[in-house]
Amino acid sequence: IEEVGRTALSEMRRIVGVLRTDRDPERAGRELAPQPGLGDLGELLDHVRETGLSVQLWIEGEARPPSPGVDVAAFRLIQEALTNTLKHAGPQARAWVRLYYGDGDLTVEIEDDGRGTATFMAEDGANPGHGLVGMYERVALYGGELKIGPRVGGGFGVRARFPLEA
Repeated sequence: IEEVGRTALSEMRRIVGVLRTDRDPERAGRELAPQPGLGDLGELLDHVRETGLSVQLWIEGEARPPSPGVDVAAFRLIQEALTNTLKHAGPQARAWVRLYYGDGDLTVEIEDDGRGTATFMAEDGANPGHGLVGMYERVALYGGELKIGPRVGGGFGVRARFPLEA
């Protein structure tokens, strides 16, 4: 009981530490809904495919459930990256999601073969929004590492490594 309590309190402190003051009023009633995790990834990918974006999923290694916070953070990272692909990659783009389960970590990669950073920066170079900042915050919150940028040969990539036990 003591260990579970400490873990819950530690995750709560992390979450409270990164909350923003500019809350979205449209989301106000949704805070009580269960948070999605990697178990909901199939539904997310189906929804993205309905928009016309071709998305493939690869899972490598022995899949193990990460800690609850990492589970939500990894799902939200994939969701944000695919949303960015939809917004910026162009109509003929394709995307790939890869999950690599290592001995003590989970690596999440989301890549596309779209237009890369050219349109992303051109649309509003002064204020790219909270998406990329939110990605860095989510990954850092659980002691992970994040790399974001253009891919060799075109497109854009997001790669995050999370410890399975945050």
